[in-house]
Amino acid sequence: MIKRTVILMAITFLAVAKVGAEGKKMSEQGEFLANPQVKQVVLVVSDDWNAKMAQLYRFEKHQSKWQAIGETVPVNLGRTGLAWGIGLHPKQQGYHKKEGDGKAPAGIFHFGTAFGYLPEVATNMPYSQMQSSNYCMDVNASPLYNQIVDQKVVGESATKGSSEAMRRDLFNNDDLYKKGLVINHNPDNISGAGSCIFVHLWRGPESPTAGCTSMQENQIDSLLNWLDQSQQPLYVALPRNEYLAKQKSWGLPKLP
Repeated sequence: MIKRTVILMAITFLAVAKVGAEGKKMSEQGEFLANPQVKQVVLVVSDDWNAKMAQLYRFEKHQSKWQAIGETVPVNLGRTGLAWGIGLHPKQQGYHKKEGDGKAPAGIFHFGTAFGYLPEVATNMPYSQMQSSNYCMDVNASPLYNQIVDQKVVGESATKGSSEAMRRDLFNNDDLYKKGLVINHNPDNISGAGSCIFVHLWRGPESPTAGCTSMQENQIDSLLNWLDQSQQPLYVALPRNEYLAKQKSWGLPKLP
């Protein structure tokens, strides 16, 4: 039975599934998706590093084998494509995401909390309803960088300069953050390395983001309904050639 859970948003951006000792060990040994406790994975695969759209796949692990679940879904990426992010994977050669570069992070990541405007949603992930006082800090050098905070707690001066009001319906006149999920890019909150990376609603097809992954509302509903924190779900985003090159060593599923 699907749980409908509402939790208070902690000041830390990594309210759920922060990379700990086990995650670091996985990255050092190159185990990644071979970890038997990881039983769900969301794959986002683009044509190349500069592509603004990609395909999203869902997989479940049964008897140590990955099985595709549901339909393939079109998604938007950053307006300048993908760049290596900071997650569970070892540091890679090439360009790495920076604040404001318009790139979505590539690599392997934990999911954080689900969030949105509604009091509750159908999901087995922890969920937090956003308020008018919630901001995600995208200001370089802020001690709260890459964290979702409550202005009522941290003070108005602490959120000065943030462009990421989490209630976009109130401040930006759109519903992009009506439903979403945190992707735990840059878990140590390194200033300038990219912040506030989400899965969220899209404006429409071929309408890229500032660095997130966006999709239709019914597809986010399906994703939220399927994801289960107890299955330790991971998010993977890669260009196709990079995906094929790392498929074996990272334990990635075979694409349909």
